[in-house]
Amino acid sequence: MGERKFISGNDAFAEGIRLAKPNVISAYPITPQTIVVERLSEMVEDRSLKSEFIHVESEHSAMSAAIGAASVGARTFTATSSQGLLYMAECLPYAAGGRFPIVMMNANRSTALPWNIYGDQRDSLSQLDSGWIQMYVEDAQESLDMALMSYYIAEHTDVMVPVMVNLDGFVLTHTYEAVDIPTQSQADEFLPTYVTDNKMDLDNPVNMGFSVGPADNEEFHLLHHKAMLRVKDVVKEADERFKQIFGRSHGTMTQGYRIEDAEYILITLGSITGIAREVVDELRDRGVKVGVLKIRFVRPFPHEEIAALVKGAKAIGTLEKDISFGYEGTVYTNVNSALIRNGVLVPSYNFIGGLGGRDISYEDIKECFGTLIKGNEEKEVWIGLGVVDDVR
Repeated sequence: MGERKFISGNDAFAEGIRLAKPNVISAYPITPQTIVVERLSEMVEDRSLKSEFIHVESEHSAMSAAIGAASVGARTFTATSSQGLLYMAECLPYAAGGRFPIVMMNANRSTALPWNIYGDQRDSLSQLDSGWIQMYVEDAQESLDMALMSYYIAEHTDVMVPVMVNLDGFVLTHTYEAVDIPTQSQADEFLPTYVTDNKMDLDNPVNMGFSVGPADNEEFHLLHHKAMLRVKDVVKEADERFKQIFGRSHGTMTQGYRIEDAEYILITLGSITGIAREVVDELRDRGVKVGVLKIRFVRPFPHEEIAALVKGAKAIGTLEKDISFGYEGTVYTNVNSALIRNGVLVPSYNFIGGLGGRDISYEDIKECFGTLIKGNEEKEVWIGLGVVDDVR
């Protein structure tokens, strides 16, 4: 048996990475992610983790170092947030296109301007087309478990694609919760030693990181796309294996709560899911058939799963901490596409809130459900707005 500790989401994620035993950690601090690489540096120093810890000079260098380590077959980890993620954005398609199964933790934080260190999800959602798997976690326990499970998914021979695990900045990264930490023997049973042919080898030389012209370039991207689509089956396999060994399950690409007979469903991402469940329980006690559907993976996007789960609803809403300026929330765009692709005609609403770390309260979520129940001509609803002066 392992042990139970009262730790933050950042600490929990670091514990999960320790159990995964990466060979190389490339680290650069940025709020609110810094605690993760600090804890890992302490683990390397006290020898509870045998790993090469590289303190680089920037986020761009952190990803570059991770790519270099992965190219020789090393299990690799790095972490970032916000502007740091944007600074390493040039490197993200290199890692994905090279099919290097790097795991990166991103502490979701607003992007400038205005300058802000608090949490929304505009940083990671801006990188959906970089070719990385993207998952979003709800609490500290899921943070630890997904740190470990990410390597299983990324390194699977059917996948070989890097993973970005997103934790809501401060709300999750700095909040303390009781977390069950597995033993190293349990972790070793779950996660096999990383072995790959996708690496530089003096005995068996290969061409890596090469240029491809118009005649063949599209085929490489199609192979990458097909690998991403196979992630859905691998996630299911990983969750079943995880449950057998650790006795816990976090669902597959999505996780529903009281949605079997729900007439009104709120779709969520990340840490806001917990309070949404509490609202659902209150409304259920009053006889209102509501439910919550948490999206765990945004890439690949579980369009068939979402459409199947909400097809019986009278209305659905997508609650997200993002806006694609000039249109709508990015998650809402993906949800609506999922409905249309699968022939599900359900009225849908876009609830936008939490930008720059603004609180989304219990009452705010009740109002979201109220909008779904009453109907509203405006399909886009901004939560908790103050006075808005139009500045030109």
